[in-house]
Amino acid sequence: MAQQPHPTKKKLETAVLIGVHAQTDNQFNFDSTMEELEALSQTCRLNVKGQITQNREQFDHKYYVGKGKIEEIKAFIEFHDIDVVVTNDELTTAQSKTLNDNLGIKIIDRTQLILEIFALRARSREGKLQVELAQLDYLLPRLQGHGKSLSRLGGGIGTRGPGETKLEMDRRHIRTRMNEIKHQLQSVVEHRERYRNKREQNQVFQVALVGYTNAGKSSWFNVLANEETYEKDLLFATLDPKTRQIQINEGFNLIISDTVGFIQKLPTTLVAAFKSTLEEAKDADLLLHVVDASHPEHRTQYDTVNQIIDDLNMDQIPQAVIFNKKDLCTEAQEAPVAKSPYVFVSSRDENDKDKVRNLMIDEIKHHLDYYEETVDSTDANRLYFLKQHTLVDELYFNEDNETYSIKGYKK
Repeated sequence: MAQQPHPTKKKLETAVLIGVHAQTDNQFNFDSTMEELEALSQTCRLNVKGQITQNREQFDHKYYVGKGKIEEIKAFIEFHDIDVVVTNDELTTAQSKTLNDNLGIKIIDRTQLILEIFALRARSREGKLQVELAQLDYLLPRLQGHGKSLSRLGGGIGTRGPGETKLEMDRRHIRTRMNEIKHQLQSVVEHRERYRNKREQNQVFQVALVGYTNAGKSSWFNVLANEETYEKDLLFATLDPKTRQIQINEGFNLIISDTVGFIQKLPTTLVAAFKSTLEEAKDADLLLHVVDASHPEHRTQYDTVNQIIDDLNMDQIPQAVIFNKKDLCTEAQEAPVAKSPYVFVSSRDENDKDKVRNLMIDEIKHHLDYYEETVDSTDANRLYFLKQHTLVDELYFNEDNETYSIKGYKK
């Protein structure tokens, strides 16, 4: 009788999600943040067995949940053989320690979960440095008073996360490492700054794709730039900023950039750590805001992105909206409406590529200066320059005097 092969599929860690709906915290839609926490957990390869929520006036300073809720969580952990507790908010050191002492299993908060995904997704040297910086920044204030639970705090999911070796370093070593990373990142930022200044001198128009995580920014980046970047139905699929030069309108050069996805309750430390992924967006002449129109919470996601854009002082940059994934919308879901100019499209529909390009052309025209120029037919260099560096709207050859009459828009 043939021997049965041993199963090689790795068993996923089981998790329970814990959330407190604090009445003082009405900035976010609680149910959608819990759904998002589940999606984040699944992206992080956790097998979510359920969630326990509680309505409270405010978060408990010691336990996060109310003390009475701890017993219910304990019973759920025992019954379902849970490996990890995931909380919907960033925990203080005291809350993390108390929960750890009471429940005796790994506690991971929303910030750590996002850091785990960032650690999985980062591909470039810069991305990896930023992840490490954000992890150390998160751990530093939490080192004191954790004692035996340190390994649980730093172990992360599976073998990822900063790990125990980093936790065993004293504060001085961590601060030294953080300064080293900041120094290395600064050189990357300066390098990118030089490129950006060069583009400014060349007067190249810059477009940045922004939007909620998993809205389809990378899909549209690929369609518009004819690229093949990492594109998957996962949260935070893109972490490393990508920039490409493309041509529209038969010659007009512009720079298009993909950025990291936004999310509700994105911790400020992570916004700071991944600031460079938004650097391209901060210098853009136009923001293309991609929204997943098929998502039941697309209006909340749309508002969340605009709120973060305001927080980053980018609200003065002109914006056009791409309501994406129309192919996944039901008939009941009508085309959404935005304050800014918008299109209702799918990145999978070949015809919609022109709709987005036309939207870009219309918006670029609004933000450039109109000009008219006559160019001699022998001046090929000037003609070439205008086609590349201005948006030519009308080109007419006058046979009488052998000149080109050009109407267009320029920076």
